[in-house]
Amino acid sequence: MSGEKHANIALFVAHKGCPNTCSFCNQRIISGQVDTATKEDVSRAVNTAVQSGHRGSQLAFFGGSFTAIDSEYRRELLKAAYPFVLDGSISGIRISTRPDAINEDILNELKTFGVEAIELGAQSMVDEVLIANKRGHTADDVIKSSKLIKDYGFELGLQMMTGLYKDTDEGALYTAREIIKLSPATVRIYPTVVLAGTELEGLLNRGEFIPQRTDNAVKLCAKLIPMFERAGIKVIRVGLHSGGSVQDGFIDGAYHPAFRELCESEIYYNLAVEKLASLTNTKKVVIYVSPSEISKMIGQKRANIIKLKNSGYDCKVLSNKLLKKYEINIEVDSE
Repeated sequence: MSGEKHANIALFVAHKGCPNTCSFCNQRIISGQVDTATKEDVSRAVNTAVQSGHRGSQLAFFGGSFTAIDSEYRRELLKAAYPFVLDGSISGIRISTRPDAINEDILNELKTFGVEAIELGAQSMVDEVLIANKRGHTADDVIKSSKLIKDYGFELGLQMMTGLYKDTDEGALYTAREIIKLSPATVRIYPTVVLAGTELEGLLNRGEFIPQRTDNAVKLCAKLIPMFERAGIKVIRVGLHSGGSVQDGFIDGAYHPAFRELCESEIYYNLAVEKLASLTNTKKVVIYVSPSEISKMIGQKRANIIKLKNSGYDCKVLSNKLLKKYEINIEVDSE
């Protein structure tokens, strides 16, 4: 049907299904919801989305560990959603869960009810970091569950975090390399944010945890994103969603409502610096990028242009529709 829009229809199952509370977790603040989804919410959300032109989108159960919630409640939600899969109102169902809450029986159940994508909250592939943040699973759980999910024909998504308690930039880069080995279809990258009411808040107050600054998180994620892109893995989110109550519950850490744009601007800055280094005796240049990427090359408040100016380069940014995302050309400005 022409003119239809496609986006996830998100429903939250709150903290249901999680056997423990991770150091960084406050799902009420992250999702902005206290109540958990019901079968009536499923019907209401899908019908509203279809009426708004979002027929054919995925229905996504996020916010908790979907495969670890009470099995009767889980099947109630799936049974409410499945008729919408059959009639084409939604393309399928997407869920997020824990790496240690996957087995063959659960995967068979999910397949029966039209689930097509499963995201695992890996967060780190360093066991010491997982233990320190009370994740309750190991890196090996991520590896085993990822393989099983792919063997059953589901689309695999993996989520990672940066700046976790006891983690380092090197640890995050290692996590990214390990995730790439598992060949997921999608990845989400979440810099750690200290939220009110979490264990990290207590560690921060006692001086035992120094949160990652936004600038440092941007520089790190500007390395991670190209790693995944080069491996053919789609990065579908970078940074916490700006909705919910995140701003109200924010204590410290790497949070910005336009965090991904900051990261992509940093990627373009790095590309420009690399190409400019190959030019000799040239300080006035034109940087060409895809038309949709001009603002990212320029940077927020012209940050990239200013940084390049401070390095001695007088740069002008123009569009070239032949260039793809993360591609740039630099020419001497003859004017």
